[in-house]
Amino acid sequence: MNVRLYLWQRLTAVLMLPLILIHLAVIFYATSKGLKAADILARTRGSIAWASFYGVFVTAAAIHSVIGIRNILIEWSSLSKRGAGLLAIGLGITLLILGVRAVAAVVLP
Repeated sequence: MNVRLYLWQRLTAVLMLPLILIHLAVIFYATSKGLKAADILARTRGSIAWASFYGVFVTAAAIHSVIGIRNILIEWSSLSKRGAGLLAIGLGITLLILGVRAVAAVVLP
């Protein structure tokens, strides 16, 4: 594995760990308080903080997953490293677009 990709995957993992814990804590809080989707959206609409939080989360997850998918494709498929990289990048871009759309749906007024 490329050392640079290895480091990027580890850095995104370190970045995502607290984000995942915060995300799970928020979910636990919301469900324990009986909040409905409309209540949650009312709190997140127009929030730059939530947009930033989930924007960083989505970006880190997309980068992390692209590297992992690339490695899996190289090890488990007959694709060349270049082919695996291109396919992984395509999937990563798709994930990033879907994630950004989800963040926008939650925070845009």
